Amino acid sequence: MDRSIQDSGPFVRTNVLGTQVLLDAARAAKLSRFVQVSTDEVYGSLGPTGAFTEQTPLAPNSPYAASKAAADHLVKSYVHTFGMPATITRCSNNYGPYQFPEKLIPLFISNLLRDERVPVYGDGLQVRDWIHVRDHCAAIETVWRHGKVGEVYNIGGHSERTNLDLTHRLLELLGKPTSLIRYVADRPGHDRRYAIDCSKIERELSWRPKVVFEQGLRETIDWYLSNQAWIDQVRSGEYLKYYERQYGKV
Repeated sequence: MDRSIQDSGPFVRTNVLGTQVLLDAARAAKLSRFVQVSTDEVYGSLGPTGAFTEQTPLAPNSPYAASKAAADHLVKSYVHTFGMPATITRCSNNYGPYQFPEKLIPLFISNLLRDERVPVYGDGLQVRDWIHVRDHCAAIETVWRHGKVGEVYNIGGHSERTNLDLTHRLLELLGKPTSLIRYVADRPGHDRRYAIDCSKIERELSWRPKVVFEQGLRETIDWYLSNQAWIDQVRSGEYLKYYERQYGKV
């Protein structure tokens, strides 16, 4: 999100043009199924009550969300125009192992392990629904195997938390003081609340999240504690050097 605010160009090229390239390749290869993995951010922001359904109008509020919404529209147009056997999933915030360290949970864990302060935007009362990556992957596979062509399926974890509540829980689990919280200026256009109604995929495809948030959060912390070398390599940019050696300069 922050990167798209700094420079929207890569997101338009990747999410819009990139999706068009993939759709045309899928058509040429006559693939039997195409799954567009989207995001709940295409729906915009919610008030204190209610949740996004698949019928909620798209109202993206950031360049990143707008590029994903555009990609979703492209996918739907290929279903209608070319009979593309495509489906769309829209998921809430993911967490779990191997998540890029700039994302909230791994960033805060890695900072706190170094006794570094963690940045909380604004008042920290933005609300997000959290889902473990294993549950998200299981949902994508379920939609790939059993989803109805042309349909959208919302995926959520039934686990809404404010960013501040999540920050305090991480501090507690890692035994760190609240003095490590650093409030920073809010992000431009920061959506206040996301919440997913995933009753459609639960009802029609019999998928449900299995990982309880508290359990998943503890497991995630344990994973990062056991994989410090991986975190250090990513934070240092060493992974980019490996990529360049294998595939050329990014």
